[in-house]
Amino acid sequence: MSLHHETRLREQIATLGRSLFDRGLTMGSSGNISVRLEDGGWLMTPTNACLGRLDPAEISRLGGQGEWLDGHKPTKEHFLHMAMYAERPQSQAIVHLHSTHSVAVSCLPDIDPCDCIPPLTAYYVMRVGRLPLVPYHVPGDPTLGDAVRGLACKHSAVLLANHGPVVAGKSLEAAVYATEELEETAKLFLLLHGRNPRALTPEQVAELEARFPRD
Repeated sequence: MSLHHETRLREQIATLGRSLFDRGLTMGSSGNISVRLEDGGWLMTPTNACLGRLDPAEISRLGGQGEWLDGHKPTKEHFLHMAMYAERPQSQAIVHLHSTHSVAVSCLPDIDPCDCIPPLTAYYVMRVGRLPLVPYHVPGDPTLGDAVRGLACKHSAVLLANHGPVVAGKSLEAAVYATEELEETAKLFLLLHGRNPRALTPEQVAELEARFPRD
């Protein structure tokens, strides 16, 4: 991989992180982003870093086995990213946020743990698909990675109970767009909760999945 390409990816992480932060999709030092490199390693946001104030030069660089090589120490939730990448070799980037509406859905007692949000819109189906719920774990608990790994092979996005979404994509932009779509659909779901909304039919969902495959 050329130094120019890696520099561009670092700048893209900082730019999109700032965009997510400025629009209230993440707050404080919550949330993390990673991108797969062509040499088998990763770029990952540092631990306790604010996505709105990332320094591209300080973004962590990990080797092919997930070992920390340089930059600031990677997020303590790096194992979430590694678990997703291990099961999704086609995914090139992952975004994990504590976005308000998605977290709110993850706290509801009556959601379907196999599919937390119904297919309310075509774009939700196209960018997110079925969203399973991962049972609650203490943040930083490595066993959470095992729980995510068991679902990642079939799902490009998962929702951590009382925590937030983890979303993979074929590029960083795709992962960010899918995360944004998930947050907006979670907001719709909460607005419609208890009102028996009309979701897309299984046939409509199948048509969308056939025409617009995700990564």
